Parts: sequence; structure tokens; C-alpha cells
Amino acid sequence: MACNAEGRRQIIGLHIGPSEAETFWSSFLKSLVKRGLKGVKLVISDAHEGLKAAIRRVLGATWQRCRVHWMRNVLAHGPKAQHARTGSTRTGAGLCWAHAL
Repeated sequence: MACNAEGRRQIIGLHIGPSEAETFWSSFLKSLVKRGLKGVKLVISDAHEGLKAAIRRVLGATWQRCRVHWMRNVLAHGPKAQHARTGSTRTGAGLCWAHAL
């Protein structure tokens, strides 16, 4: 999913791969660049090392941990009974590339 400067979101690509290794993510990101993706400033995602490495290598963009994934990791270390007290939800999260158009 990509977010433009006005905050409008669009799905810009979808690939299925055998793993979340850097080789898969590099290939995916290179395909987006080849299709015209440029000016990426920030990528917000989960913290897979392969994805983070591909973002640095292919896009040269800043990376930030997704708040939803961060909260899921925090909640995994606490009792389930306390989840409601944190106001947490189990909503899905995707990748968001914030780039200038």
C-alpha cells in the first residue's frame, strides 16, 4: 500500500513468495521501482530483517516499525486478560510507502 503526499492510499503491488527473506523483498521492491515508484522517503512495516535490508538497499528510505506490529509484540509478553485494559485491537496492518508524487 502506498500513501501519497495528501495521505491517499493505494495498493501498488502484490507478490507471493516462499519466504520473507531479503531476496524476495528486494525483487518485489525492484519491480515497484521498475513500474515507476520513486521518491520514497519512509517505509512503515513489521520488523522482518529481510524487509528492512531490502528497503535500505533498493529504496534508500528510512524505516519505521509499524505501531500495530509493535503492539502485537508487546501484548505477546503479557497476560491475555490484560489486553482489554490496554485498549488494543487485533486489526490488520500492511506496508505503507510514503512518497512524494
